[in-house]
Amino acid sequence: MDNSRTCGTCEAPLMMPGGTTSIFESVQPSPMKNNFLHYTSEISMKELIVRRGQPFDIDVKLTKPFDPKLHPLKIVASTGEHPSEDLGTATTFGIPDTVNRSASAKAVWKVELHKNSDPKSGKLVLSITPPADAPIGEYTVMGWHRDEQKLLAKPVVLFNPWCRDDQVYMENAKEVEEYVMNEQGVLYRGSKNYIMPLDWDLGQFEEDMVKLSLKMLDISHKHIDNPAEDVASRSDPVYVGRVISAMINSVDDHGVLEGNWGGNYGDGFSPSHWNGSHAILKRWYDSDCKPVKYGQCWVFAGVMCSVMRLLGVPTRTISNFASAHDTNGNLTIDRFHAKEGVTPRQTHDSVWNFHVWTESYMKRPDLSETGKYDGWQVLDPTPQEMSDNVYCCGPASVKAIRDGQVNLKYDCPFVFAEVNADIVEWLVKEDGSQTKIESFPGKVGINTSTKAVNSKKRVDVTDTYKPKEGSEKERAVFKYAVNITTDYSATDGDEEVEEEEEEEEMEENDGAEEGEDSVETEEGAEDEVVEEPDDEETEEDSENEEAPAPAPVPPVVMTFVEVTHPTNGKDVRLKLKLKSSTARQLSINISVQAMHYNGRPAVNIKHQEMEKSLVPGKALLIPIRIPFIIYHEHMINADSMNVSAVVTDMENPDHTYLADDDVVLLDPPISLKIFGKPQVHSRARGEVVFRNPANKTLTNCHLTLSGSGLWRDEVEVKIPDLKPKIQVRVKFFFFPYKVGKKTAMADFDCSSFKDIKVSCPVKIRK
Repeated sequence: MDNSRTCGTCEAPLMMPGGTTSIFESVQPSPMKNNFLHYTSEISMKELIVRRGQPFDIDVKLTKPFDPKLHPLKIVASTGEHPSEDLGTATTFGIPDTVNRSASAKAVWKVELHKNSDPKSGKLVLSITPPADAPIGEYTVMGWHRDEQKLLAKPVVLFNPWCRDDQVYMENAKEVEEYVMNEQGVLYRGSKNYIMPLDWDLGQFEEDMVKLSLKMLDISHKHIDNPAEDVASRSDPVYVGRVISAMINSVDDHGVLEGNWGGNYGDGFSPSHWNGSHAILKRWYDSDCKPVKYGQCWVFAGVMCSVMRLLGVPTRTISNFASAHDTNGNLTIDRFHAKEGVTPRQTHDSVWNFHVWTESYMKRPDLSETGKYDGWQVLDPTPQEMSDNVYCCGPASVKAIRDGQVNLKYDCPFVFAEVNADIVEWLVKEDGSQTKIESFPGKVGINTSTKAVNSKKRVDVTDTYKPKEGSEKERAVFKYAVNITTDYSATDGDEEVEEEEEEEEMEENDGAEEGEDSVETEEGAEDEVVEEPDDEETEEDSENEEAPAPAPVPPVVMTFVEVTHPTNGKDVRLKLKLKSSTARQLSINISVQAMHYNGRPAVNIKHQEMEKSLVPGKALLIPIRIPFIIYHEHMINADSMNVSAVVTDMENPDHTYLADDDVVLLDPPISLKIFGKPQVHSRARGEVVFRNPANKTLTNCHLTLSGSGLWRDEVEVKIPDLKPKIQVRVKFFFFPYKVGKKTAMADFDCSSFKDIKVSCPVKIRK
């Protein structure tokens, strides 16, 4: 006879040492039933995963009748290596609940007998509820009855956005469905004029995501330094979000992703290679937590969104276009230009074409007892600046940012600057001296975007971060933030900022037309002088009897006009449009630079210098052509082209004008189809079609296929060299392993085009 004790799910009576029968005949945690009720069945049907503030049932069969007055049932739930009632990581409760507990016990669990119980026959259905403020993580739940001990369950407890008492509660059910349950995300990249959606496979309910996410918490510096306090602090989503923000990047810990903005990815994968989060997290976990190479902001944000949704915190990704990176906290970004238009001087400050972070939804009792700053909170895992000596950012209340409350934790000044900083453009002369060209408020924080609820449409959420750009309220909030940031006294600060604003308003009026250069969209303009009415002439005040002051020199208005949509593989064609109300002899320098999306130049592609006469009331159109054969090698590891024009009045050399345009190349066409009506665990088929658009042979071609629920791991297909204008058709087969709406994703990579992506929705049937 085997007298050994067993645990978990037991069908036969347990035999105790000495041959006696255990009082616990069987224990059934019923993960299939409980997980369905706790919205975790998508994660696992075998592992018990529950949400705090909501009961789960354990079926217990005793070998004797249950009389709680004579033989009470005591239960202990604990988590972490140092469980403590005072910290809320251990709790003792029972039926009846007369057990001795510490007077300062936190996060106390409770248990009730379900109505389906039959105590006389020993059939118990224990309805156990973790409190809404319990630390998240894996628990051990032990039961004691008639001097015997039994493991009842080892549940994983997550945050609960459906529970009103939980700090992450979200009232709108459709929003919870989107921000917690939806595995199909959309990120936005490009620039303010070229916003491009990118499907991102969040995959938060892949079966191993629980262990991946909890591992991230367990190897953080917070846990290593003080494991007991760290586990207890996991009751607070503010704390958890901050730890995850630090652990997604690997700068100062064993985080998931290593960042790389240099363009050399030979010992890893280009950030643009990735289609989703799970492949990255699995690679990190399987390599004994060595950082995955490489990531950039949208990859960091996509991975963080997956982990936070898995943990039960409503989370979405946010893309901010023309995003400022203000390193010194003065809410001003200085940019320097040489006569040729290129950037000769690097500063720590920069303006990114776009930057992606996450928002998580939670209450902020640490900021206000009234709930004023509850709601969406910015959490940014991209390692930009240190916060409390760690590379993390947030949570920063979006409401606080909109109000200019940059004195509130965490990292509100940095996020405020990302959407509000003013840009100052400088001309660097040959002798090294600098001349201020223009000040530009309202040039950052444009088209701040996120995915719509229950749709792939883009939603502009700029107004949640700041009042309408240029409005009195927006300038007042900016001034208020400057006062706090620079620690002015109430009186001195008000006076000094008012003077600065008056100067900036004068500069805005002088160069107002220049600020419009990025919004004109004329098509097909010819390279010749075109007569246009001139509405910008300055009229003299005939009523002024005194000698008139010298009239200011009217500005030169410059606009870039897109002739054709800029597509990778084809020549890029633009026109520079110039006009003025007075005759001008101009020196014109046009420069084209390959740029990284974070505002750093990669290499100079082209430079043109010329002199042109500008006739009053007429427009001058200068063609700009950037051949594919010139730019393609430089753009393989770059993200955009910056086309800039520096124009100097030859008769008035102090009058210099600047216009620039960020050109983001569209990917060449590629298609992905899934045929028929795929069924789970049955062979399905699809194909990818791509035609080489360039006049050169493409080498080192390969296709990567992925999609949670469709492929458990990325699948790579090698493709022969592709000659000019030749089409390749790749047919493939796969075996879906999950039912529901999924997304098939393909990534084509070769010598001249990096990571051309395409996706296709798929419905997998039973």
